[in-house]
Amino acid sequence: MSAPAPAVEIDGLVMRYGDTLAVDGLSLDVAAGSITAVLGPNGAGKTTTLETCEGFRRPHAGTVRVLGLDPVRDRAALLPRIGVMLQAGGAWSGVRAVEMLRHVAALHAHPLPVDLLVERLGLGECGRTPYRRLSGGQQQRLGLALALVGRPELLFVDEPTAGMDPAIRRATWELLEELRADGVTTVLTTHYLDEAERLADHVHVIDHGQLIASGSPYELTKAGGAATIRLVVTEPFPPDAPASLGAALGPATEVLAINAQSLLITGPADASTLAKVSAWCEQHGVLPESLALGQRTLEDVFLQLTGRELGTPTVGAP
Repeated sequence: MSAPAPAVEIDGLVMRYGDTLAVDGLSLDVAAGSITAVLGPNGAGKTTTLETCEGFRRPHAGTVRVLGLDPVRDRAALLPRIGVMLQAGGAWSGVRAVEMLRHVAALHAHPLPVDLLVERLGLGECGRTPYRRLSGGQQQRLGLALALVGRPELLFVDEPTAGMDPAIRRATWELLEELRADGVTTVLTTHYLDEAERLADHVHVIDHGQLIASGSPYELTKAGGAATIRLVVTEPFPPDAPASLGAALGPATEVLAINAQSLLITGPADASTLAKVSAWCEQHGVLPESLALGQRTLEDVFLQLTGRELGTPTVGAP
């Protein structure tokens, strides 16, 4: 039996803002029934790509198919089958939270029970509060409920747990996992890499509008079997610290600056490496605050691939 067609197919997508190339020949697929995370620094092209999939933008070149349909030409047929959670907005300023949810539910042929969503996402506490007075986390919860109420086959969620407290964040994770078990496809963007590592079946990393890595969280973090050392110091490193320490450790090890006082060292994390790091610190008058040894996380992989933390803008991005 052949595998089901991808829920999202992007082939050679190009998107521009004036002279700025936001998406540069991007190609990727999203498997049906999966949770797929699309990660990248701010300005890397993630939001533009997803807005194109959602039908808000027309490709300048390349093709996009969502549930087998063209998101622009077939928009009327596609909209009832997808749910979109925006990072901000999506409700009128003065409308009460549950009032807005009931209104949107009435627009769908077979909506989910509103009371069920209110309970699962903890909206009862703010159901009569106008949207403009909701906290950031409450607005995110309402946005997710609005995206889910129409029973979508495919869900696009942008920063779904931003501003949420830990309990509601975990409840949201469980809800997304239940949707996957029911066959719903979710495309997720998030700045919380632990969230992507927990939820995603597959991860696409985008930088400068191009796909630079793709795989399951396990495949990405275990590639090469490398371990990591995080070196944090009390005062900022000398400017040449990554290159200097890298030379001392040898070509099998990569040294990346996380910030002015933190380095990420990837490679053989054995007693010899630790001794060389300690000797380098002594030689350069650097006082370590902490030296942590562990396996690579998705955050470590992201830093190695892009050279930046997730919230860092791409240079020249719109």
